[in-house]
Amino acid sequence: MGHHHGHGHGHHHHHTNNKKALLISFIFITTFMVVEVIGGFLTNSLALLSDAGHMLSDAFALGLSLFAFKLSEKAANAQKTYGYKRFEILAAFINGVTLLAISIYIFYEAYHRFLEPPNVSPMMLWIAIIGLIVNISVAFILMTGGDTKDNLNMRSALLHVFGDLLGSVGAIIAGLLIMFFNWNMADPIASIIVAALILISGFRITRDSFHILMEGTPNYLSYEEIENKLVQLDGVINIHDLHVWTITSDFPALSCHMVVEENIDRDLLLKKAAQVLHDHFKIHHTTIQIEGRHAEMEHDENNCN
Repeated sequence: MGHHHGHGHGHHHHHTNNKKALLISFIFITTFMVVEVIGGFLTNSLALLSDAGHMLSDAFALGLSLFAFKLSEKAANAQKTYGYKRFEILAAFINGVTLLAISIYIFYEAYHRFLEPPNVSPMMLWIAIIGLIVNISVAFILMTGGDTKDNLNMRSALLHVFGDLLGSVGAIIAGLLIMFFNWNMADPIASIIVAALILISGFRITRDSFHILMEGTPNYLSYEEIENKLVQLDGVINIHDLHVWTITSDFPALSCHMVVEENIDRDLLLKKAAQVLHDHFKIHHTTIQIEGRHAEMEHDENNCN
């Protein structure tokens, strides 16, 4: 059986940058959240309060993401052979579900405000403008300082901030309409638009993290293409019990059984297979079991595909 693992220094570099970006963002968001909660109550604005509620979830999301990165640094042991790396995905899943819950609550509150339109103070406009500046700053920090493209945990935190940024834009538009036209109904309308956008983001993060937690094949990899590439190697008869999954963001793993000709150099074949998986699919962590054509192990693996 061959085992190959080359999860390198690039991941550690991203990891350090991600933690730094999250910590700075957490401080920014938490500080302004307190300001916005107070402002929302003083101005009686649902748009501000829903934005503050979302900022609370931002603070929670950023804090959880930061904790996930810290926890994932713990070394692997006999009970947790991959360490705590998967907690990053669990944090992303919790963040996604939180986004869904927040959007549903905003819909609920907006519905009641349509029935009884409130009197909203125009002061909400200035608080919302400050909120927009804070959110743009935090989004910039996360996008330039962290790995928001490939790391699902970072992406879930960024989507929280983007949703909040949209909330600030909605509150500003509502504030302008209230200030110039005295149209208080703009407040719940802005909230509903933002809630819909948050709902979409929350669904995507929840779906992607659930797919990883269920050991699904990474979306950017083709199961059939991987199987075909391995079968094309000289001396390989067939592949069975092929599994491709994700340990955590940017850490795909693969295991399979490879049936080969009897007279083949198995060590050389194993190196070639690992090289193909590394070069063509960026899979560094592989476990390949090599079998002769008469081993008939395929019929014994009842729990596999």
